Formats: sequence, C-alpha cells, structure tokens
Amino acid sequence: MAKHLQETTTLYNGVKMPWLGLGVFKVAEGPELENAVKAAIRHGYRSIDTAAIYENEEGVGRGIVAGLKEAGLAREDLFVTSKVWNADLGYESALAAYETSLNKLGLDYLDLYLIHWPVEGKFKEAWRALETLHKAGRVKAIGVSNFHIHHLEELLKDAEIKPMVNQVEFHPRLSQTELRAYCREQGIQFEAWSPLMQGQLLDNPVLKGIAEKYQKSIAQIILRWDLQHGVVTIPKSTKEQRIVENASVFDFELTKEDMELIDGLNENHRVGPDPDNFDF
Repeated sequence: MAKHLQETTTLYNGVKMPWLGLGVFKVAEGPELENAVKAAIRHGYRSIDTAAIYENEEGVGRGIVAGLKEAGLAREDLFVTSKVWNADLGYESALAAYETSLNKLGLDYLDLYLIHWPVEGKFKEAWRALETLHKAGRVKAIGVSNFHIHHLEELLKDAEIKPMVNQVEFHPRLSQTELRAYCREQGIQFEAWSPLMQGQLLDNPVLKGIAEKYQKSIAQIILRWDLQHGVVTIPKSTKEQRIVENASVFDFELTKEDMELIDGLNENHRVGPDPDNFDF
C-alpha cells in the first residue's frame, strides 16, 4: 500500500506511475492553472493529467516548466498524461494530435497517452497510432479512458499492445466492481477521474461519520478508499490548500469495515456521460 505521495504503481510494461496526481479538467488557461500545477509540484506531486479537449495544455506546460525549475527537478521526475480527442480518432489524425499536444505542452514525450472516449468504429485506428508511437519510443505508456469491458474486449481482438491504463469515472456511488476486476485480470491499471463525484459526496452522512473517526476530511477518506482499492487517482483542484490536503492521505489506513461501508454506497450513479451513450 502506498505510504507517501511519490510512491508508484508499476504498469505491466515496467513504467512507474504515481498513485496520486493532479487533474486539470475544466481549468481554463491562465495564472490560476499555472499556479495550481506549480503548487502541486512544489508540494510533492509527480503526476499531472490533462487532455487535448481541456484546451489548457499550453498553460499546463508552462506550469510544469516553472514547477520543475522551482523544485530543482528534471522532466524525467514527472509523469505527464494527455488524451487524444474524439475528432482525431483516425490513424494519421491521432499521430498528428499527439504532436500537437506535445508542442502545446512544450515536451519531448508523454509518459501516458490515452484514447479519451470509445467512439465506435474509430477507436481501433487510433489505437494503432498509439501502438506506433509507443513502439517508436515516443510515449512511455498507452491506454484508454471511459472504456467498458466490451470496448476493451473489442480493442483486444486486434491490438498488438494491451492498454496499460483505463481511466474511468470512479467514486463511492460508482464503484465499477466488474470493470475493476476485469482490468485487474488483464493487468490493466485502473485509474479514477472525478473521484470526489464533483463535490456531490462532501455532505454524505456515512462518509461524514468515517471522516470524524479518522479526523480527516471527506475528500481524504474517499481518496484513501481509492488507494486501498489499488486505484490511481487524479483529484482536481486549483486551490493550494486543497492540493496539499488531497495529498495528505498516506498517514492513515481505513479498516476493512470502513472500506466495506464506503463500498456499500454504490448506486451505479454517474455524474459524467455513459461510455455506451454519448454524442460527442
């Protein structure tokens, strides 16, 4: 079990990925974004997750450069993720999208590149492009986002390289038990987006009671629950105090009973689109 913020899980190809990172979904370009990335690096985060569709890769890149310089770190000390958007899910267009993301971020390579959504009839061509990038040593790890079991099964029919990561919506109201088990069997690292359910769990009475018991915030309880389930997590925040708080989850452990109490909150309830039914 992870004991500190820089602890990593090892993906099946040997690449080390931090258990906890900073997400920047819906954070607009500008000083707030750059300061959040800088603050995260300053306080020990070593993983930053963005995407082409967030339209903030340039600001993330500036924050990374400034943060690394401030902390006296090298590029290799950081794990950076981006994602190819649905409009670019062809072979050539996905290759081009990768170059665009790199240029915007001001980086020579990405640690992880994901297909953002499983657009039917398109994601296999994009996966071929990601395999090409990986074989050429342009990206350290490749994976998918928002893939159900049947999407993964479809991809694996023709894939030469198995996805190393599947990043999906995951929180106590959507615990994705079957998908997690499938990914575990396949050696695919499970990663959570929206781990705090966009703030909708912060007044939950069950979580409140557990938080009081450990003298932690509800957010910290949820993030700890993720880690104890072996789930890589990227909570989003732009506030330095919250960024620090979200990382203060390595000095306690939830009991088996408390883990089961939180598991019991599952209602298969999504705050984001269903990967079987989206129109973008």
